[in-house]
Amino acid sequence: MLQPPDTPEHGHTPGEVAARIDAPPGKGVLGDVVYGAIDGSVTTFAIVAGVAGAGLSPFIVLALGFANVLADGFSMAVGNYSATKAQVDNVARVREIEKRHIDLYPDGERLEVREILRRKGLTGKVLEAATDAICADREAWIALMVEGEYGLGEVDPRPLRAALATFGAFLAAGMVPMLPFLFGLADAFRVSAGLTLVVFFAIGALKSLWSLAPWWRSGAETLAIGGVAAGLAYVVGTLFQV
Repeated sequence: MLQPPDTPEHGHTPGEVAARIDAPPGKGVLGDVVYGAIDGSVTTFAIVAGVAGAGLSPFIVLALGFANVLADGFSMAVGNYSATKAQVDNVARVREIEKRHIDLYPDGERLEVREILRRKGLTGKVLEAATDAICADREAWIALMVEGEYGLGEVDPRPLRAALATFGAFLAAGMVPMLPFLFGLADAFRVSAGLTLVVFFAIGALKSLWSLAPWWRSGAETLAIGGVAAGLAYVVGTLFQV
């Protein structure tokens, strides 16, 4: 059974509650950072492992690795920007629909508000009073419909921030497997493999800060996933060994 923390995650005074509700953080960049970091380390090390398995020179490792970090990282960032922007545009489209419906069909939209509140547990006079209060505030009415009818959040995901977070995480994690080759270390591939496994574990441990899983389990899970991908790349590379 989970025990409550000794220190609360945030304050609950009237001022703190109002400030937090007035400035919600949105979905944040955690998913973008984890997504970019895992993909950056996996894909770059896959190239390193494949080239090493094929017995090619460190120069080729660096050439292909840098090409992957820049091109694939940029591609992921652009893709994430487009996907996140589509979410923002969809919320805007739904808001316009609800504005028009409230103007044209207020009674029907009021019934929808009442049903949404009823499913949240309100009944009787409290339900009717809450319905009246929501429908008296146009912005609150629209916000409730966007969330309750369409299941969409009102906080914009900030597509540019998401793209930059993905690209930055991809670059940072993607450079790690190439560092031993860049500095000309002896047995560079083994060092690269070790560093990459550390990165996999670190990314997983970082994820545990936003989950209920212990840091070691989250780290081990990400390590296993990344390790399998890297191992497959190395095996494929050996099939084309020079």
